Amino acid sequence: MRALEGIRVLDLGTFIAGPHCATILGEFGAEVIKIEPPKTGDSLRRLGTNTECGDTLVWLSEARNKKCVTLDLGSERGRDLLKRLAAKCDIIVENFRPGTLEKWGLDYDELKKINPGAILVRISAYGQDGPMRTQPGFARIAHAFSGLTYLAGEPGGIPVVPGSTSLADYMSGMYGAIGALVALQARKTTGEGQCVDLALYESVFRVLDEIAPAYQKFGYVRERMGADAVNVCPHSHYQTRDGKWIAIACTSDQMFARLAEAMGQPELASAERYGPQTLRLAARDEVNRIVAEWVASLDLDSVLALCSRGGVPASLIFSIADIFEDPQYRARGNIQMTESRAGEIAVPGVVPRLSETPGEIRWLGAGLGAQNEDIYKGLLELCSAEIEDLRIAGVI
Repeated sequence: MRALEGIRVLDLGTFIAGPHCATILGEFGAEVIKIEPPKTGDSLRRLGTNTECGDTLVWLSEARNKKCVTLDLGSERGRDLLKRLAAKCDIIVENFRPGTLEKWGLDYDELKKINPGAILVRISAYGQDGPMRTQPGFARIAHAFSGLTYLAGEPGGIPVVPGSTSLADYMSGMYGAIGALVALQARKTTGEGQCVDLALYESVFRVLDEIAPAYQKFGYVRERMGADAVNVCPHSHYQTRDGKWIAIACTSDQMFARLAEAMGQPELASAERYGPQTLRLAARDEVNRIVAEWVASLDLDSVLALCSRGGVPASLIFSIADIFEDPQYRARGNIQMTESRAGEIAVPGVVPRLSETPGEIRWLGAGLGAQNEDIYKGLLELCSAEIEDLRIAGVI
């Protein structure tokens, strides 16, 4: 059994945020119909490292489990077909710039007439209202606008992009999936769908812990702190004798006492030295220096062994090469070798893990228009002559 079996999703999104929302739903059993422009396809097919099948590794991984269908939404015939598809779908996902669906006569009010139970997930740079609603934006812009980039980097240094990833896109895709599932649950009571409106920056701003109340109540503007954390110490990155970097996290006085014991310097955790968190924060540089000197005196394996025995949270700062060799990743199935049009590909596994209805990767990103016949003939019941006419006209 698949948790979302029987739910049909129409994926109109491009690049990452909207499509990632649909991908999550598809991993847990929803039928996902991915709409792409004829000839060119989704731009995600060309983002990232190219492969011998003509599509990138990003596409192969992120378009998993989707039925790929071509459709020209700029044409009237294309929009008519889209309406017919929308009438048969539970969830519709889009991440166009606000006003695009309205321009095509496919706004939510129109969709409700076609399908009162339809749930429309709308992900955009700034949301469907507000003075910035029509402005373009990508993950980098969302990181900047949300306040995250301001916090990332060394003190006084250039703000950086955390990890050089499309974090905001993936986070917004996850929040979009949450919104869709909440709306599905509500539909069981009301019988009606609703619109899920999400801005890229909102998903990031939501997880920046206390920066909003700290500013409102105390006027505190958190600045860049490098590897450190604002409210706890030592909670940073340190280099071992053999040149490896590790993370150590002491979030409480008890945890610091364990670290001091592991270091062979239990007196550091006394009330007179650095036992209370307030004293450690006041002497952050000195505490970090002491921990850094201890870590630098030992090889990686020795530091991790001492921390493990002492119950101190610590980890090597993993590269992707380290991840591929790690037994924990292997045990959890976090990397799945999956056959694709470009051969066997290692892709991130499905999360979260469900005990009774787990998600799965059934196939990786399909070719452009690979399921045209399946959807147009099978779902919409068009005949072969109609499909060929649409193809010649460039509608599909």
